[in-house]
Amino acid sequence: AIDRARQLFGADYANVQPHSGSSANAAVYLALLNAGDTILGMSLAHGGHLTHGAKVSSSGKLYNAVQYGLDTATGLIDYDEVERLAVEHKPKMIVAGFSAYSKTLDFPRFRAIADKVGALLFVDMAHVAGLVAADLYPNPIPFADVVTTTTHKTLRGPRGGLILARANEEIEKKLNSAVFPGAQGGPLMHVIAAKAVCFKEALEPGFKDYQAQVIRNAKAMAEVFIGRGYDVVSGGTDNHLMLISLV
Repeated sequence: AIDRARQLFGADYANVQPHSGSSANAAVYLALLNAGDTILGMSLAHGGHLTHGAKVSSSGKLYNAVQYGLDTATGLIDYDEVERLAVEHKPKMIVAGFSAYSKTLDFPRFRAIADKVGALLFVDMAHVAGLVAADLYPNPIPFADVVTTTTHKTLRGPRGGLILARANEEIEKKLNSAVFPGAQGGPLMHVIAAKAVCFKEALEPGFKDYQAQVIRNAKAMAEVFIGRGYDVVSGGTDNHLMLISLV
């Protein structure tokens, strides 16, 4: 499972033990932050995830969470706002990722902003990991200090989590210790076996065809809704999901 995960995403490091995406994210915070450190993540109301600093989540209770959002006129991430907030608040970590955003993340811009303020860049690619694996969405591995994903969304595997990174012995040791014994007990070997099968399937040529069809389907559905007069956020989709504004 580890070898296949590394091969699939071009990573040097993989930890296949997290039971979920949320537990993978919690392990990243535990490994690389101290309680009270500032994190800059996407607002839940604008398409972020609970674990990116929402006040009802442990990520918003244990850390000083600052939130960025979308340009409401375009439905796109306001990277100038991200940079302004980063300069103002000097976060220890910037979180890039989403649970509801239909356009492509600009990982080089996030990396540049993180470097400008000396922050770590953490990417949660849970919702688009299958597209990344199929080379149909930008791979965050070259830009991020650490990347997490689930294995049960577009990767179409078992319910579980995964942590990936480039080679960095210090970070790797911290991540391993944060997963076990820091955040979890023993690994679920039956789930890890299923993850290995999932990664093998994703390495097959047919997986790219499947993911390409997923994107075509999403774009077609967005076009139909737009044609019927609905307000599709950001004017369409680059990935597998679309959002309709009900405001």
